[in-house]
Amino acid sequence: MPHHLRTATNTSRWIVLGAVVAVLAALAVGALRLSAGVTTAPGAATAAATAAAAGPGATGVPASSAPAADTVDPRTGRHSTLGTLVPDYTLPPIENGMVPVITSIPTGQKVVFLTIDDGAVKRESDLALLEKNGIKASLFLAHTFIAGHAAFYHAYLNAGYLIEDHTMTHNLGFIGLPYDQVKAEICGMADYEEKYFGRRPVLFRPPGGPYTEAVRRAAAECGMRAIVDWKAKANARSMQYQVGGALRPGDIVLIHFRPEFPADLAAFMKAQKAAGLKVVLLEDYLGVK
Repeated sequence: MPHHLRTATNTSRWIVLGAVVAVLAALAVGALRLSAGVTTAPGAATAAATAAAAGPGATGVPASSAPAADTVDPRTGRHSTLGTLVPDYTLPPIENGMVPVITSIPTGQKVVFLTIDDGAVKRESDLALLEKNGIKASLFLAHTFIAGHAAFYHAYLNAGYLIEDHTMTHNLGFIGLPYDQVKAEICGMADYEEKYFGRRPVLFRPPGGPYTEAVRRAAAECGMRAIVDWKAKANARSMQYQVGGALRPGDIVLIHFRPEFPADLAAFMKAQKAAGLKVVLLEDYLGVK
């Protein structure tokens, strides 16, 4: 056979052989893909593997972009009751050696603040009732009512309530005492609370509510940031108002740990809901530690 014909024949044979190999390879790859159930587009398998490694519910959004379920307020270091609220009030500073006095917070935001006094009645059911209704409060406790029972209030602390200063003896003649005794009443309770509750109080409420410049000065010397009184009171199963006939935004409300606490709390919640107000912790709104 002429040389040029032999070359052409060999070339054709190699071409045919190459085509057969290519077809067989394609068929093999297709069979492997079908047996593995691969139906995703190129690159999708890598993405799926990444999502699987990230765990159930992964969406591809960086974890840092997801909103936190419970935010710590950088001002206080506590988990805040404010939610998305941004306070529009700043606690005035101590001036001329005297703490400011607040009975309500001047704000247009629909918030209300609950404060609970004394500690004469101690029932786990009262805390359970507050928690059931999602209410946090500031507790103004006096030593004469809670002496020997500090451990009882740890449950309140663990649930996110704060304990503030209400003097040692709850003397209703408090404002008539000599200055040194007034100061001892405030500082003594602050020392006690710091020792047994792990936080020094920053808010003070005089027994019965009255105060003088001497009381304001003594409170400042004991480390208080403000005297806190009230604008409304839940008492004897009903609401009592100093101004008007309903709760208003920014009102500070007083209630006591008494036998009728559940009924008083119910009266408060009825008024709070009627006014469309959100109960937030006073210390959170003021941004105090």
